[in-house]
Amino acid sequence: MTATLIDGKAFAAKMRARVADEVARVKAAGIVPGLAVVLVGEDPASAVYVRNKGKQTLEVGMESFEHKLPIDTSEADLLDLIATLNADPAVHGILCQLPVPDHIDADKVLAAIDPAKDVDGFHVSNVGLLATGQKAMVPCTPLGCLMMLRDLHGSLSGMDAVVVGRSNIVGKPMAQLLLRDSCTVTIAHSRTKNIEDVVRRADIVVAAVGRPEMVTGDWIKPGATVIDVGINRIGAGLKDDGSPKTRLVGDCHFESCAAVAGAITPVPGGVGPMTIACLLANTLTACCRANGLAEPEGLTA
Repeated sequence: MTATLIDGKAFAAKMRARVADEVARVKAAGIVPGLAVVLVGEDPASAVYVRNKGKQTLEVGMESFEHKLPIDTSEADLLDLIATLNADPAVHGILCQLPVPDHIDADKVLAAIDPAKDVDGFHVSNVGLLATGQKAMVPCTPLGCLMMLRDLHGSLSGMDAVVVGRSNIVGKPMAQLLLRDSCTVTIAHSRTKNIEDVVRRADIVVAAVGRPEMVTGDWIKPGATVIDVGINRIGAGLKDDGSPKTRLVGDCHFESCAAVAGAITPVPGGVGPMTIACLLANTLTACCRANGLAEPEGLTA
C-alpha cells in the first residue's frame, strides 16, 4: 500500500478532546450543553448507535437525554415529544434516530425539529442555509469528511472533487461543503456516463453510494485523496460451525485504491468515528449560538 492512511478513530478522539475543553468553557459560564436522542422501536443497530452517542455525550461533559419509545408509538405522540424538547432550554440538540417505523412519516418528524436544535442538519431550513452559504447546522458525516480533508490538505481551494452518490444525508451536503471551500465539484451517480473517467480526474474522491467496493483503483488518479463513506456488510465465507461469516467493506475496493491514492480512509475506522464526534461538536455549536457565546473555532464548517 502506498497511500497514507487517514485514521478517523484518532482524529475523532482529538476532536472529542477539543469538544470537552470547549464544554468546560461553556460550563464555566453556567450553561451545560444538552443533547436529546429519540429512538422509536428496537432496531438493534440503532440501539447500539444511540447507546454510543449517549456514552460519548457524557464523556465530553454534556447532558444526555435519551427517549426510548415503543415501536407502536403514534406519530402524534412522537411529534408532541419533539415539541416538548424544542421548548426545553436545557436541550440544545435534538436527534431522532432513523429509520422510524413505517407508520411514522420521517420527513414530518425531521420538519418538526427546531432548525436551531437540528444537530443532524436534515431540516429543510438548514439544507437551504447550507446551499446559500449561510450559517447552518451541517450534517455530521459530511462535516467529518470536510474536517479530515482540511486537516490533510490545509486549503482545498481549486481542487477537483468528485462526490459519488447524491443522497440528501451525505452526497448533496458534501458537495455544498466542498463548493464552499472553493473546490470544483462534480456529483456522480448511477446515471453518470463514463463514471470511471469522471472519477479519474478528481484530486478528491468522496464515495457515498452504498454499493460495496464499487470504486476500484483504476478509477483513481495517482495521488488523489479517497474518502470512503460506505459501510457495507458482505459475505466472507463460513465460520467453523457452518454459519455465514461477514465483514465490513466500504464503497471503495480498499487494496486497489490504496495502491494508487495519495491518502485514503479505511473501513471501518475512517469516516465512521467522525460522525458522533461531529454530532457532539454540532450540539456544542448549537448551545453557543442559543446563548450568545463565541462559537468554538475549528469545530464547524
